[in-house]
Amino acid sequence: MIDVTKIRKDFPILKREVNGKPLVYLDNAATSQTPQQVIDVIVDYYQNYNANIHRGVHALSQEATDKYEVARQKIQKHFNAKNSYEIIFTSGTTHSINIVANGFTTLLEKGDEILVSAMEHHSNIVPWQMLAERTGAVLKVIPMNLEGELKMDVYAELLSNKTKLVFCNHISNALGTINPIEIIIDKAHAVGAAVLIDGAQAAPHVKADMQKLDVDFYTASAHKMCGPTGEGMLYGKEEWLNKLPPYQGGGEMIAEVTFEKTTYADLPHKFEAGTPNICGGIAFGAALDYMNAIGFEAIAAYEHELLEYATQELLKIEGLKIYGTAKNKTSVISFKIEGLHPYDIGSILDKLGVAVRTGHHCAQPIMDFYKIPGTVRASFSFYNTMDEVDALVAAVVRAKGMLE
Repeated sequence: MIDVTKIRKDFPILKREVNGKPLVYLDNAATSQTPQQVIDVIVDYYQNYNANIHRGVHALSQEATDKYEVARQKIQKHFNAKNSYEIIFTSGTTHSINIVANGFTTLLEKGDEILVSAMEHHSNIVPWQMLAERTGAVLKVIPMNLEGELKMDVYAELLSNKTKLVFCNHISNALGTINPIEIIIDKAHAVGAAVLIDGAQAAPHVKADMQKLDVDFYTASAHKMCGPTGEGMLYGKEEWLNKLPPYQGGGEMIAEVTFEKTTYADLPHKFEAGTPNICGGIAFGAALDYMNAIGFEAIAAYEHELLEYATQELLKIEGLKIYGTAKNKTSVISFKIEGLHPYDIGSILDKLGVAVRTGHHCAQPIMDFYKIPGTVRASFSFYNTMDEVDALVAAVVRAKGMLE
């Protein structure tokens, strides 16, 4: 059991007010808040050893390089990657996905098939559409049911020897559904296809084990895990990362440059052109330290309690419908009230100090599937409280009364 009262003291922003009301922050699926322990690491970097990394012979550069590479090792350990050089620092999940999509341009042929699930974030749809346009590959969609679960029988039927790539989020950002990625990976590998799992929404809630999953690519963003924005990681099996060409050209990603020919650096630097977000990488490692000190099993158990209580209380509101009722889901509730627009509800909630997300959540195909303009999304983290759930419910009731 986690001590929520103690944990909340680590997050300075939770003490502030919005529109004269105590902040109730329930937009964690968009970005989590940052504890003082991570803020201190960021400040320490800029105050004491700000320098460019790798190749520098002076003390500050060496210190920054050491801390940056230690952070890479922390990420490797957290996700149980086989080698630290299989962890590529990126600006976030979108960047990570685009590295893979760009790389497969040279590996696909016309008529090859790539599969993507129906519940993806736009970041895991658009790059594959662009890849299909470049290569002539065919993009196919794994459908979902009304509960917000993938139709796994149809997925099995879609797979064939033409399938070269399968992409799926670990957890849906719009619905909270936890997808059966172990089965998805195993079935894809059975036909020789590679698999990328978008872990942006899963990483804050569960520890994904790269060795156990046997996944080819996995992505995550630091800012959803108590870390800074503009920082993320791409895990890739060494054999696949060696097959893919560099995504960008520039400094750091080269071994030797002449005007006649350039040779590329070994992993991971082959994919890390230019000066990286050094502070962000170090802070990412610090954020993982913070969350692991609390414990992911404890985090998951407490967030499940929040989910169950919030679901129970919200469903007491007449006309409220929850979208995403999968048996296996995380602490995300997307809902709509009959006759009311999600934006109007969200705007009133903001006036009452409650921060939620409204709209299609960069998952427009999901909203089209349900034939709705969008939802109100409340997403919970381990620093939220039952009292904040009550504040959400009270605010929704008040908004409903004002809008009807």
